[in-house]
Amino acid sequence: MTRDEMNDMKRAPIAVALDAPDLDTLRAWSIAVAPTVSCLKVGLEAFSRDGHRSVMAAREGAAEGGSDAISIFLDLKLHDIPATVAGAARSIASLEPSYLTVHAAGGPAMIEAAAAALPNTRITAVTVLTSLDASTIADLGIDGSPQDIVLRWAQMAVGAGARAIVCSPQEVAGVRSVVPADIHLITPGVRPLGAATHDQRRSATPRQALDDGADLLVIGRPITEQSDPGAAARTIAAECQGR
Repeated sequence: MTRDEMNDMKRAPIAVALDAPDLDTLRAWSIAVAPTVSCLKVGLEAFSRDGHRSVMAAREGAAEGGSDAISIFLDLKLHDIPATVAGAARSIASLEPSYLTVHAAGGPAMIEAAAAALPNTRITAVTVLTSLDASTIADLGIDGSPQDIVLRWAQMAVGAGARAIVCSPQEVAGVRSVVPADIHLITPGVRPLGAATHDQRRSATPRQALDDGADLLVIGRPITEQSDPGAAARTIAAECQGR
């Protein structure tokens, strides 16, 4: 077990989505939630604007908040030809993220290229976005229900070297049944009891997602839009524990 994994065991299995408008806010959110959660997620909004500095600000904030070994989830959803994705993955190697997302729809060669480029990072295959429902998927011309597609893509991605899968809470139990136990299952679309679902079409509560086999819950606005993000994180952490 790595130092990061030992540190994470003491905190709730939550990746806070740091979709902040600027670096100061991103850092402040990181400080507030670091004592409670195991992971900070830096996505396209922050990384496109601030690049490597966004990850550095998250880490610096976490250290100030009391966690100098928090996991970093770099959510870039890479999707291109294998050589380009491998090059993009190598370009962020110095950041040493615990997770880096690629789209499962990019196919096995692309996933394999990313895994080879960053062997110490869990390449994380995003299956069907939680903003998509069955009607939208049909409009895209993809055959099968969201559940069927997620299962097929998850098995393909793991076979190509992915060590984590992103799927909605509605599919996580099915994915857990068909992938090895050491594959991390990450669920966005998690909303605490009574919270608005916003643009998440296939959502669930934190406790339900964990009971169904999720390892890490991605939660953003229910924490970051609150006047006290630290308190919101603590409340959701308690819900994860069934309290």
